[in-house]
Amino acid sequence: MADKRGSAKRNAYGDELRERREAKGWTQQKLGTEAVMSRSHIAHIEAGRRLPSPEDAQRLDQALDTGGVFVRFLPDGKLATFFEEVAELEPQAVMIREYASSLVPGLLQTEAYARAVFAAGFPRLSEEQCADNIRTRLDRAKILDGSLTPEVWAMFDESVLRRPIGGPSVMAGQLRHIAHLGEKRVRLHVLPFSSGAHALLESAVTLMRFEDMAPIAYVEGLHTGTVLDSPAVVEQSLVSYDLALGDALSHQESLALIRAVAEEYEHAQR
Repeated sequence: MADKRGSAKRNAYGDELRERREAKGWTQQKLGTEAVMSRSHIAHIEAGRRLPSPEDAQRLDQALDTGGVFVRFLPDGKLATFFEEVAELEPQAVMIREYASSLVPGLLQTEAYARAVFAAGFPRLSEEQCADNIRTRLDRAKILDGSLTPEVWAMFDESVLRRPIGGPSVMAGQLRHIAHLGEKRVRLHVLPFSSGAHALLESAVTLMRFEDMAPIAYVEGLHTGTVLDSPAVVEQSLVSYDLALGDALSHQESLALIRAVAEEYEHAQR
């Protein structure tokens, strides 16, 4: 179930957008054309299902001549602005499928692993900022506390297991945590080095499916991230995920490899 405060923010944002659009006598299609956004994206925002990115909010302000209202109306959070929409959508998803190319996905990270990741970033974070970011990341992972929703699949390139982020002790704990989730809650697949080139080699991706709206894909790079909701692009992303899945180890084989690599880290720290 979605966070109540998040829903209130989305609903208020959607109501404001609908009122401003109707005051100009525009249809959703007209606003989408003027703001260079899809009609379906406008519909999702007005229905309180989504929040726009800062860039989309700026285009809405320009199209509706609202003097920055929709940019200022975006919630202030501790997440990177490009990730706020994804964090809003995660609790609503009925299925989340992740492919990670170099880092353990945030939903599956331990506190020690997350700390090592944040410590390596730029600009440098203060201890307080780092602690806030870790709390936010661990709070997001609480959606895994339930037994049913969302269903989560995580596919990793083998490099995710082999890169010693935080050192052997941190990695051993992180991989044991992933294996525990794999036994109880998360379906795991590892793309081994031996698989060579695969369909997701170019980018990490998160795919989300919902009960009451169209699926989305999310891709992220350095200091940037993009929610993709074009049906054609999302379908291509789904097909790429399925193709890569065909080259991955089975769930049980993946669990065995994750445990084996965890043991290697545990031996290394002795």
